[in-house]
Amino acid sequence: MEIGVFIPIGNNGWLISENAPQYKPSFELNKEITLRAEKYGFDFALSMIKLRGFGGKTEFWDYNLESFTLMAGLAAVTSKIKLFGTAATLVMPPAIVARMATTIDSISGGRFGVNLVTGWQRPEYSQMGLWPGDDYFGDRYAYLSEYATILKELLTSGTSDLKGDYFKMEDCRMKPVPQGDVTLICAGSSDKGMEFSATYADYSFCFGVGVNTPKAFAPTNQRLLAATAKTGRDVRSFVLTMVIAEDNSADAWAKWEHYKAGADQEAIKWLGLQSAADTKSGSDTNVRAMANPVSAVNINMGTIIGSYAEVAAMLDEMSEVPGTGGVMLTFDDFIEGIEKFGTYIQPLMKSRAHIKPALEAAE
Repeated sequence: MEIGVFIPIGNNGWLISENAPQYKPSFELNKEITLRAEKYGFDFALSMIKLRGFGGKTEFWDYNLESFTLMAGLAAVTSKIKLFGTAATLVMPPAIVARMATTIDSISGGRFGVNLVTGWQRPEYSQMGLWPGDDYFGDRYAYLSEYATILKELLTSGTSDLKGDYFKMEDCRMKPVPQGDVTLICAGSSDKGMEFSATYADYSFCFGVGVNTPKAFAPTNQRLLAATAKTGRDVRSFVLTMVIAEDNSADAWAKWEHYKAGADQEAIKWLGLQSAADTKSGSDTNVRAMANPVSAVNINMGTIIGSYAEVAAMLDEMSEVPGTGGVMLTFDDFIEGIEKFGTYIQPLMKSRAHIKPALEAAE
């Protein structure tokens, strides 16, 4: 099973809580996290793109860096770990993204990939006068399909002449093409999102489900497997999961309860309003899941809490779900969390047993 880290490009990571660690994003912070992840044999690091936060007492995600320029910097200071930047496809034309991806491919020596997002939070784009209208909520995967076609054509052949409903390319050319395989990822969980991933993506991110229910995301994987059966492509899931681990299970649970007690209700309310604004998509989008009040304090991502041994065992359970390619981890405290994962959790994981010889050789 592959292991990745969802680096904190936005302030406070993925905990919408006054009781969680409070910090602003910086290159130095994300460099330290990514270098530690590389040290412990993590397979990839990914940064999101967020153009407007949720506000509230914690000013959640009001402070953000830009994904591609951050990953270009990280590409220059790392040597092995795969890096993914996120393209805000509504405001970044595919030909420009292809050129930037090729540049970071050159900096990294072929270790770059692109995460494609359609854009679900209207104020991110309306604040700049770039929101295309609410019909976009229902049409966004048709738009993204043309976008991905152009991007893949430019990254492989260096040319695109696609004439679609959303893009009209005129003998578009790009040289050089990347030296590595620029992997494409999408996080759509709706039926349209699954269809897109099965057709265009190399991996599909999905949300883990619940607290200490490591296999609860299996139905999502089944839907992806059904979609890929129609396209004949092998697309695996990377499961978004938060890890809160301590030597003693009770201490880990105490942290989780403390974070929940400090939930920033104003910021969580904003998240709910953005979800409700989309009246075109169905109930199966991941934005609906994110805004569910059940565990909005960490955006309802799957959460694994316990001792190091308990966490290792649950991650191994996740690897057993058909269609799982890996997990993308977040932590309450990223630097401390990666150190605990690399030192105490990963050595106990059967699904990561292949990493130990490589780490020993590196030492």
